[in-house]
Order: sequence, then C-alpha cells, then structure tokens
Amino acid sequence: MSDNKNSSDTNNEQTKSLNFIEQFIEEDLSQGKNDNRIHTRFPPEPNGYLHIGHAKAICLDFGIAEKYNGKCNLRFDDTNPSKEEIEYINSIKEDIHWLGFDWEDREYYTSDYFQKLYDFAVDLINKGLAYVDDQSAEIISEQKGTPTEAGVESPYRNRSVEENLELLKRMNNGEFDEGARVLRAKVDMASSNMHMRDPIIYRIMKVPHHRTGNKWNIYPMYDFAHGQSDYFEGITHSLCTLEFEVHRPLYDWFIDQLKDSDYRPRQIEFNRLNLTYTVMSKRKLLQLVEQNYVEGWDDPRMPTLSGLRRRGYTALSIRNFIDKIGYTKYEAMNDITLLEHSVREDLNKKANRVMAVLDPLKVIITNYPEGEEEELETVNNPEDPEAGSRTLPFSREIFIERKDFMEDPPRKFFRMGPGREVRLKSAYIIKCEDYKKDHETGEIIEVYCTYDPETKSGSGVSRKVKGTLHWVSAKHAFNAEVRLYDRLFNDETPDGHKDKDFIEFLNPDSLTILKNCKLEPSLKSAVKGEKFQFTRLGYFCVDNKYSKPGAPVFNRTVALRDTWSKIKKK
Repeated sequence: MSDNKNSSDTNNEQTKSLNFIEQFIEEDLSQGKNDNRIHTRFPPEPNGYLHIGHAKAICLDFGIAEKYNGKCNLRFDDTNPSKEEIEYINSIKEDIHWLGFDWEDREYYTSDYFQKLYDFAVDLINKGLAYVDDQSAEIISEQKGTPTEAGVESPYRNRSVEENLELLKRMNNGEFDEGARVLRAKVDMASSNMHMRDPIIYRIMKVPHHRTGNKWNIYPMYDFAHGQSDYFEGITHSLCTLEFEVHRPLYDWFIDQLKDSDYRPRQIEFNRLNLTYTVMSKRKLLQLVEQNYVEGWDDPRMPTLSGLRRRGYTALSIRNFIDKIGYTKYEAMNDITLLEHSVREDLNKKANRVMAVLDPLKVIITNYPEGEEEELETVNNPEDPEAGSRTLPFSREIFIERKDFMEDPPRKFFRMGPGREVRLKSAYIIKCEDYKKDHETGEIIEVYCTYDPETKSGSGVSRKVKGTLHWVSAKHAFNAEVRLYDRLFNDETPDGHKDKDFIEFLNPDSLTILKNCKLEPSLKSAVKGEKFQFTRLGYFCVDNKYSKPGAPVFNRTVALRDTWSKIKKK
C-alpha cells in the first residue's frame, strides 16, 4: 500500500512539472493519436529579423520535438512577397542555430505548397464552399457585422461554380487589378466567431516572389495557408500564440474539408513573451530601423536575437530566461530585469575578469622605482576553477577611474581621497599623498601616492583596507572604444499609451560612446564576440561590427547589478 502511494505521488509530481502543452501532448500520446508521432514546426514570416519573443516559440517548437523524440520543421510563411527578403531568411536561420536548434533537412516554405493550396481552393469552389467576391476590402469588412450582430451575405456569394472557377483562373492570370477581387471561403456569416464569416483566402498581388518568380498573381492568406501547410507536412501539434485562439475553429474547418484520413494536426495556443521597456511589434521595430533611431536590426539596443547576440547575450541565458517564465494561457508582462539577471548568471560563470578603466585618471606612485615594472598574477575567473590565471604588468604610473577619487570624500566613500589608503586589485595598497588640478577648469589631472611594498597581493601580509580599486598600467595599457548600451526606452510600456507615440519614450542615453578608455594589454588580441567582465564595471563583449584585428571595440552587455530599480524608486 505504501509503494502504491509513493508511485501515485511520483506520478502527481511528474504531472505537476509538465506545462499545459506537454500535458496535452502526453494525453494525445496515451490515446495513440497520429501513430504516436510528435511533429512540430516553427513558421516565421521572412519580413523582418527575429526578436526575443520568437525565441520563446523556437524553444517551445524545437524543445517539444526534442523532449518527445520527435521532429520540428522550419517553414517560412512566404505568402506576402511585397515585404519579404532573402536577408531575413538567412538571419532567421542563423538565429535558430545560435539558440542551439537544428531543423536538419526539413526546411520548407509555404510557397512549396502554392499549387496544392490553389488546387484545394478549386476543390472548395467545386464543393460550393468558396466564391469570388468583387467587393472592396472596406465593403467586405463592413458586411462582416459585429460580434453581436450577424454579417450581411455578399451579393456574389451564390455565383455558379463555373463562374467562380473562371474568375479565379483570370485572377491568377493577372487580368484584374489588385484589390478588384478576392476569393472567400463560404462558411457562416451568422457565426459568433467573426473569423468564420466568409474569410478571404486569396488576394491579388502582382509582385514577383523570391522563389516562384512571376508564376502567381494571387497569394493565399495566412489562415488558409497555415493549417493546410501543417497538414501537408504531417504536423501533429501546431503551437501558436494566444491571438490565434479565435482562429482555431477556422483552422479546424479547413482541415475538415481537406483531410482524407484519421490524421489531423492540433492547434494549441500559449502566451506571448512581453517585456518591460521593450516593443515587440515587427512594424515598430522596422520603423526604428528605417527612421534611423537605431543602427539596423542588429543594433545592440534592439530586442532582436541578432542585436542581443551582438550585445553579448548568450543563447543559454535566453533559454534559461524562457524556462523561468514558462508557458501559460494568460498574457503577462515580464520584467526585463529577470532577463538581465539570467545574462549575469550565465556570464558570471563564463566571463574572465579583466582590467579596464573607462574614464581614466592618472596616478603616480612616487616611491615606486622609476623605469621599473613587474608582472603580477591575477585569477581569471573565481567562479571557474578551470579558468586559471594570467599576469598583469605593473609600473610607476597607473590609471584608475576618475569617479574613484574624491577631493573631499564623504565618510562612507571607501575609495581614494587625500590621506586615504586603498588596495589595487591583485597588486599593492597605496595611499594618496597629494593631487594636482588644472588651474583653469579645476579638474583633477594627477594623483600622487605611495605604495607599501610589503602588501603585495598573495604575499601573506594581512592588512585590511575598506576599498579595492581596478587599475591598468599607464605604460602598457592601450586606448580602446567602449560603447555603453542601455535600455532603448525609458518607459515600462512604451507602446501602451493610447494618446502617445512609442517614439516619444526613446531613451536619449541608450548609447554612450567612450573613445579614450584604457584597457589591459591582453585585451588587444580579443576576438569578435568574446565576452569579459570588466572588474567592478559590468559585462562586456567584443563588437562584431566595428572591431578590427588588434583594435577591438567593446559593447556593454549588462551592468553588474540592476540600477534601474533604484531609478524607479526615486
């Protein structure tokens, strides 16, 4: 009896650990549906770059296939050639691979099925379930009615099969102008679901297609093409975001007209990924690009996967973030600080600690022998036992951060000031003896210190001071450009204001370019994409656009801690 109870408890725990989509899938498997196959698909539109919201769908589509030993197809929904580009297709494939997924040999396009879809449309006409409508899109929309009032049937709804077939053929031959005619499914103009009120399934579009050329002058609508493409590919579970829930009856209606076996795909909807301080609309992201508010789709301030990658975000940090927020049937706004925490959490384990001074102030150690220099050992990453150590050059003149010195520091300022001692990380304890100002500006231009040679790091001498500073040797450091990226918007919901344009909430300080930063010499050979923790400053990576061999440019990925929470409290 005890064993049975334990077994039951274990089963309950397993059920609890499954998200609702996995529960549906396990239910289908237990019933032997679709020959116990699990086959998903990721169907992006090649009309822009993927953003982090798409990453949630990618992780689900490919992750479900991996978990249940199934397959996942990559299928480009290329039904609107006026907005699609090969550039977008290539970027989408790169992003999926970067996240760690592979579609193997299953790369498909909705255009692969244009002929099948056309044949299906002809079949619907022959069954009296589709007709050509001569009305404009505006009139058709008005005739749809309201959710509480039935729609008005088109005067062309009862055209003969022969006339509809002839008109559809002529539409595809290019005999009519765009917008002059559409093909509609004949479903139910009194349905409580507006999507079932004779939806448009083909429209005239005289635009060459990147794969089919000028063969087609009509292109299928998404609601018509999507489910049928799923069916043609043998998809078992079509995972969509919540806005498609009201489309599901139409999805099933088309499948009912098409299927000739017990097999049928099942559409399941989940919540989208929404982030604070971010816009996810492709249209709005395109606006930012085209109006030069950013430097392109891969700008490190953009929520695109290419932008996040260039900024230094790791694929694992994004996947971990998505695991944390999970999948539900309820829309929610996710705090961007959780994403940033995931990035810090991952980089903390991986990124070597290095010395970089972004706003340099020269310090002269007056009792250190002139012309002498030495190599000091420092740990690469205390969180990674395998990271080892390296040496840093040390000399009489060094640079520290300007903000680490104050002429008249407050009591709890544990950095450098007149008469104060601090430790230089992995080096010595130094004491400020004097400083020099620019007579015209009043700016401090040099600090004079003495060092205690007995306090060399690792020497075993125990003398505690409250402050530890990062530094670089002035003789050995090199100049580098560092780009400080911050959030693109200064409002939590920039596109959530009905009376204001989201552009109004752009953060004017989202990018600061520093040209005279002093970096330790080992960083001169850093390669594109390489990631580091600049000691006390944050996580940075080598930019893959502006960097050159021997002249790396560094992007700030994220600060060491969240400073925006403090801003919000003020």
